[in-house]
Amino acid sequence: MLIYKDRRANTARRSLCYDTFTYLWTKKTNLQMKSLASDNYAGAVPEVMHALQRENEAHATAYGNDTTTAHLKQLLQSLTNRQFHLHLAFNGTGANVLALSTLVKPYQAILCAETAHIYVDESTAPETLSGCRLIPLPINDAGKLDPATIRRAVKRRGDLHHPQITVLSITQPTEYGTLYTLAELQAIRQVAKENDLLLHIDGSRLFTALTALGCELKDIVEASGVDALSLGGTKSGMLYGEAVLIFNEAVHDSAFYHKRSMQLASKSRFIAAQFLALLHENTYKKYAEIVLQRTQRLAEVLKKYPSVTITKPVEVNAIFAKFPADWIRPLQETLLFYVWDESNHEVRLMCSFDTSEEEIDLFDRKLAELSR
Repeated sequence: MLIYKDRRANTARRSLCYDTFTYLWTKKTNLQMKSLASDNYAGAVPEVMHALQRENEAHATAYGNDTTTAHLKQLLQSLTNRQFHLHLAFNGTGANVLALSTLVKPYQAILCAETAHIYVDESTAPETLSGCRLIPLPINDAGKLDPATIRRAVKRRGDLHHPQITVLSITQPTEYGTLYTLAELQAIRQVAKENDLLLHIDGSRLFTALTALGCELKDIVEASGVDALSLGGTKSGMLYGEAVLIFNEAVHDSAFYHKRSMQLASKSRFIAAQFLALLHENTYKKYAEIVLQRTQRLAEVLKKYPSVTITKPVEVNAIFAKFPADWIRPLQETLLFYVWDESNHEVRLMCSFDTSEEEIDLFDRKLAELSR
């Protein structure tokens, strides 16, 4: 049995065979404990570890009332050119649930892509804790929501028998590793405005997206008119931690939702310190450039083999490809990865900041061996 993550249209099924996982993960190779499974598997960048050590040298006020968190908020306000409420969270699910909860009431609904993390990979947490209905929408071939699809989904306003559609949630980059351009974000902003929708962005890999697009955080905020942003840190080289930025001026009680969501860390300064390390002199960009380069290199390797088909545009650090079925197990034993769609042997290869040229060469050699 293979390790797989099946994410077919309108399917919220995720499966992991733990016996197989244990076997593959502990199997002896000359590159033990490295993988192409997820950027969550990687550790933290050195700058983050040094920042944590420095932060650990003294006492500070708890629950975000410290100078480190205040410094982070000031820096992010300068980078977004906007005022907002800042709340630091432990993980991506918590960040998304918190951000969405501030924008909705229990009888309302949230539109999202059928592949969205909040719909497929966060169990029932978003619906349970927000009290709202998630309504999945079909995506285009690039994994994106287009304005026409969003517009058609807004219906039955004022009908008490139907959940009232209030929020649109998009992911940047998408679950297929593709990017909304600034122009596409502006188009989504327009359709949201026309239909009185609030906008949430799941930006668990937003730092990588910024680097790939060659833009700044303020450009994303301005183009989208985002009301609530989940800004990821873990997948960009932090040990743990995400940030929620509430831009909507009508939201005045987000701090209470922060506590209610169980994401208020007493020592939240250790999350703030990690973000400051990533933002200092654009450290995040240095590592994002590495991961983007490695991903493109891996894509070029795959293109050498006629039996391999890359199925999605390669725009950030994810590659979706179809392998011959009998190649998957030996390739997973070389560098672990997920099978995305078992029905057609589509896999996802995810590079991290510490993916090396040597590991890509190893994968290349295994592909060459299998293709003989």
